[in-house]
Amino acid sequence: MATPHVWHQLHLHGAKVAALAALTLVAGLAPHSALAQKKSKTSSSKGSRGQVKSITVNNNPGYDDKWFHPGFYIAPNFSRYKIEQSPAYVQAIQNGRAVSANSLVSPGLSVGFIGDVRLADYFNLRFAPGVSFLTRRIEFKPYGYEPADSVFTQEIGGTQIDLPLLLKFKSERRRNARVYVVGGLKPSINVGNRRKDPLRNQLQAASGDLAIEYGVGLDLFYPLFKFAPELRFSHGLTNLLVPGKDVYSRSLQSMKSNTVTLYLNFE
Repeated sequence: MATPHVWHQLHLHGAKVAALAALTLVAGLAPHSALAQKKSKTSSSKGSRGQVKSITVNNNPGYDDKWFHPGFYIAPNFSRYKIEQSPAYVQAIQNGRAVSANSLVSPGLSVGFIGDVRLADYFNLRFAPGVSFLTRRIEFKPYGYEPADSVFTQEIGGTQIDLPLLLKFKSERRRNARVYVVGGLKPSINVGNRRKDPLRNQLQAASGDLAIEYGVGLDLFYPLFKFAPELRFSHGLTNLLVPGKDVYSRSLQSMKSNTVTLYLNFE
């Protein structure tokens, strides 16, 4: 009785056996390779029994590979003047006819555009020109000054063009979020006053300003865009006080801008 030989029946000799083994190995690894590629863009969390609880997809995986990102921002702000009393105020205190000053915080709004340039893996250069609508107030109180009812709280309101140039340092991306810090300089130009009351607008401020800015933010990646809330602090370097002969100007020797802004960036 003849014994069947499978190798001879299927003609699996030498090179054919090696080719069949290689084909089987490739077929076995293909699903694992596809799964690995899928896992690079998605991640899932499982419960104690192995059931899938949620799946996280990496949005915009190639976002950081682009060298330029445009965008825009809407930014509510709170601004005031950092003031210093003048030697004339000290002398007036001694004479019993002084007018003290206290800076008040006032709300405002800024809008503008973003141009973000990739410099390196963790560094970006950001130019964000915009327009700010600001009203800063200084409360004056008379102490022995006559007539007392002639002293008013002064308001300096205007439309300001901002030209900030900032360096952004960002952390490693964790799924769809990362933190960053920014810092740089912000030149500003006042292009118009919005307050016309002559009694409350006697105090004058210079039209040009230069401020140092720094802040912290959070990049949140979505399928079609990136949203980044950012808290930024601005400290003016220029003395904005315009000398005058009125009691308000004589009471001050320095007046610098100070602003806290919440930027809502869309890129």
